[in-house]
Amino acid sequence: MSSAPQSARSIAPFRIEPWLSARVWGYRDLRPWYDYVAEGDPIGEVWLTGDDCLVSTGPHAGTRLAALFAEFSGSLLGACAPSPESPLLIKVLFAREKLSVQVHPDDALARRQGFPRGKTECWYALAAERGAQVALGLKPGTTLEQVKQEIHLGTLESSLNTVHVDQGDMIFVDAGTVHAIWPGSILLETQQNCDLTYRMFDYGRPRPLHIEMSLQATRLKTRAGKVAPKAAADRAILIDSEYFRIERVPVSGSRTSASLRGAAEPGLAYLFAAGGSARLSGAGFDPVDLPAHAVLAIPAASPDFILEDRGALDLIRIAPHWPDKRE
Repeated sequence: MSSAPQSARSIAPFRIEPWLSARVWGYRDLRPWYDYVAEGDPIGEVWLTGDDCLVSTGPHAGTRLAALFAEFSGSLLGACAPSPESPLLIKVLFAREKLSVQVHPDDALARRQGFPRGKTECWYALAAERGAQVALGLKPGTTLEQVKQEIHLGTLESSLNTVHVDQGDMIFVDAGTVHAIWPGSILLETQQNCDLTYRMFDYGRPRPLHIEMSLQATRLKTRAGKVAPKAAADRAILIDSEYFRIERVPVSGSRTSASLRGAAEPGLAYLFAAGGSARLSGAGFDPVDLPAHAVLAIPAASPDFILEDRGALDLIRIAPHWPDKRE
């Protein structure tokens, strides 16, 4: 199919089926967040927009997200997208144990190593126990040689900054930031669509480390840290980075598609229900339900719709940015 008809074709909003990723540091019982109890390996990540996630509603139900982007990238992303690929990977993270101390490369380094892009990400705390923390960046004065020595000595944590996490916090983690997620919080992670991770230290788990590659990717100073929300006329802007914009949008009764988009240019957006539920309806397509902790994709070429609060809706809107096309 040619690119011209693809870009002109209207695609209605659709729900995406979560994909569960087993991790040694995860949980076997994801309730009450998801109705799932693992019989085998624990689940650490619930991927909401991964390439292998399936469309679960509408005429494309059963299609993998990567295949849908390959066929209808213009309709999904809009005319300004620099790449036809899915731009964002959104996850919910469940850490029962400490994750590895790790770092992600930036775009330039990832491409030199044969990958399409790097990984800048952010974490929004959906829940947090008292005293919850993450490790974020290196303490001032730490050198790469010191990091290398402490990896081998098993003392790397002593050189890491710690950040307390409360429910509702937004934490930015730019590429090159040494970091680790620790138990005590449930995090909504939004990142570039890349799962490239270099492990520095893994608490003795029998998994491979990538010490030299991680040191190459590490930046001693980064922009990582908590981001305070900014109040806009009808929403709170939780973060607005070069790769993504995330907003918390109140819905009193209902909102139109234009109202949800606000001042943003038409383009792909995702709607995540941090709590409560909603129903989306419009002319020419069947209504789509948004249950708690699920995601709806709103294509750039979506028909108009109305989103109705079905009870205690806490709505998070996530949209990609292109590095050279900030709003």
